[in-house]
Amino acid sequence: MSEIKLTEHAVLKNIGNVPYVSFPILEQFPYVRHGFSTRLGGVSSGIFESMNLGFRRGDYEDLVMENYERICHSIGIEVDNLVFSDQVHKANVRVAKASDRGKGIKKKRNYKEIDGHITNESDVSLLTFSADCVPLYFLDPVNKAIGLTHSGWRGTVSKIGKVTVEQMNKEYGSKPEDILVVIGPCICKDCYEVSEDVAEEFMAHFTKEQWENFLFPHAKKSKEGQKYQLDLWEANYQLLRDAGVTSEHIIKSGLCTMCRQDLFFSHRGSKGQRGSLAGFMSLSLPDALEDKE
Repeated sequence: MSEIKLTEHAVLKNIGNVPYVSFPILEQFPYVRHGFSTRLGGVSSGIFESMNLGFRRGDYEDLVMENYERICHSIGIEVDNLVFSDQVHKANVRVAKASDRGKGIKKKRNYKEIDGHITNESDVSLLTFSADCVPLYFLDPVNKAIGLTHSGWRGTVSKIGKVTVEQMNKEYGSKPEDILVVIGPCICKDCYEVSEDVAEEFMAHFTKEQWENFLFPHAKKSKEGQKYQLDLWEANYQLLRDAGVTSEHIIKSGLCTMCRQDLFFSHRGSKGQRGSLAGFMSLSLPDALEDKE
């Protein structure tokens, strides 16, 4: 399998076939399957070219399904095992079980308003969508548990990353200091301008010491008021540290979906004319490990 290094903490795998982004910190665990899709290697066309994974964007359903077959085969997971989030930009995290396999793609979902899942069951493949928002990958290597969360600016204000850590602790006994977190590809600070009302939400939910590290006011006010550049990587880093995750266990992918529109769909970069990316994460545990759980 060919690959190239994209950043210090991210590589592009399966080049020339169906590429996906992988994170070396998670690759060291052979029982973890994970990846983040690119816009390459699919069969969709037009604004969806070519690896569109969104059924609700206006693309043909059969093409999207073929895209799933391709990307899942490339990553090494089964389409039938996928469990979709139902993203509404809230901080609700749900436990996914074997009975949930296929929900969102082969079966109807019986849950709503879920922006993240956690699981400790084998071959329950978590999926979350993205096109500038932050995908957060969680792994507790001690208790063999994972989480995958969608964190846009509203989810970040609501600290869904911290909620995920707390849920993993509650369900699986995961200690925050044992959990590894990858902050996946999303829009970067330089590309992400936000209005004053958005900035004020962060100021209300984070300490001044925290938000000064990820909110940067423009030198001049516009007619619409003060504008800010928002660093979602750093905002999520701050809330994960607040949740007890150690600094060396938090990895920023360093990939901007808007800067790299050759690789990724970007909602802002395309003014909404785009397909959807997705993050994938699954456990592949031997029977002995599953029995232990």
